[in-house]
Amino acid sequence: MTDDKFNRRDFIAAGTTVALGSLLNSKEAQASAQISKDIKTFSRYRPSFGGAPGSDDYLGKLVPGLRPSGQAPVLMHAPDLNKLEWKMVRGAKEFHLNCQVVKQEFLPGVFMNVWGFNGSMPGPTIEVNQGDRVRIIVHNELPEPTSMHWHGLEIPIAMDGVPYLVQDLIHPGKSFVYEFDLHQTGSFFYHAHVPMQEAMGMVGFFIIHPKVAYDPPCDRDFGLIYQNFYIPPNASTADAMMMDWNWHTINGRSGPYSTPMIVKHGERVRVRLLDFSPMQHHPIHFHGHTFWLTGTEAGRIPHQAWTPRNTTLVGVAMVQDFEFIANNPGDWIFHCHMVHHMMNHMVRQVGPRIRPGNTLSALMSNPDRIPEPVDILSEKAMRSPGYPQGMQGMMLSKEMDAQAMAKINNKRETKGMRPGWAMGVEGLMTVLRVLPENLYNRVMSDAHVRPGEIFDAIAKGQYQHQG
Repeated sequence: MTDDKFNRRDFIAAGTTVALGSLLNSKEAQASAQISKDIKTFSRYRPSFGGAPGSDDYLGKLVPGLRPSGQAPVLMHAPDLNKLEWKMVRGAKEFHLNCQVVKQEFLPGVFMNVWGFNGSMPGPTIEVNQGDRVRIIVHNELPEPTSMHWHGLEIPIAMDGVPYLVQDLIHPGKSFVYEFDLHQTGSFFYHAHVPMQEAMGMVGFFIIHPKVAYDPPCDRDFGLIYQNFYIPPNASTADAMMMDWNWHTINGRSGPYSTPMIVKHGERVRVRLLDFSPMQHHPIHFHGHTFWLTGTEAGRIPHQAWTPRNTTLVGVAMVQDFEFIANNPGDWIFHCHMVHHMMNHMVRQVGPRIRPGNTLSALMSNPDRIPEPVDILSEKAMRSPGYPQGMQGMMLSKEMDAQAMAKINNKRETKGMRPGWAMGVEGLMTVLRVLPENLYNRVMSDAHVRPGEIFDAIAKGQYQHQG
């Protein structure tokens, strides 16, 4: 029988095996316990899990910000955009919105002719509170008639802004008064209700806050408007009839000119992202964090239905609100994942704009200095038709002069980022900077911060950990 062959040597060997097994099991048990501890506890200061799905702190789902509950919400900040001023008149917050042809600076020194409001494309943000009565006087300074729609708002039919159906068009030089009460809360927007005017850029945020912030309260609230335009090579005016969208903007600027969002380590952050592209959706991807979808253009989603994501598809005329705990310090890219949206001007390279040492403005100012043409097909990047095309050959450094790069790098929000960071942030890309408080204070102060200083400190762990 097998048991009869189990002699002393076997017994010692078995004992040794058991001892080793016990030791290994002990280490495994310790490791398992540590893992268990790590995944059961959510930390606002390091990447962490937070327990089983369904628990309040799973991936930071209901972990509050650093602000206490029961207070008014923080105001939304849309980088590179202004807010529309108002004054109280006869019991209503009165705004003036001027529809205009706008010269918008997509990249430093690259001005494009689009349409917008009050000198800006997108227009300034209207930010109000639930229960407000608003009066918005729209002045048409465009060369053609227009009307204004308040997207997502449940308002009287005569205020809905659809031409012919509910109101007459507002002719050039004329005005129209929209007035209504607000009972909703959420991320809404306004836009011209003439399709080609929408394609020229006529949109702006309309944010309605609850009187008391939703739980869990956020510490930061950002708004981003993603848009596409077709602007032919050598041209500076958007063509709303074309469909080969080649210029991409966030709040009216292309990466890396879009100003980074900057937050403190451990804060709860909301980002409201509106896709107002004429006809292209955007799979939006955020690095280093997992976020929750907490709202749409229809308002707040009950937290039981929140979905964890790190990429989400935002369709045309949709808003998605993301919330997350900024628990992973660093400079994290926040971008559309469609490859043709990750850089600008994906068109055949012709004309003075891309000839080395020349710009369109220089040519237009002195037609006698017409630059020699470049045989672009002889370039190395073009020798393999189609795949891949060595896109680094089209990158920023060859198109941007030192003055333009200074305009990008001299912003307070970019201080201390890694040298050359702008080369990796083009098109529909921006950056969210999660900075430990001491580094945040240094960046936002008037102190000189050398390029790479903040990145190096975080990458090497040389910062004051808060928790």
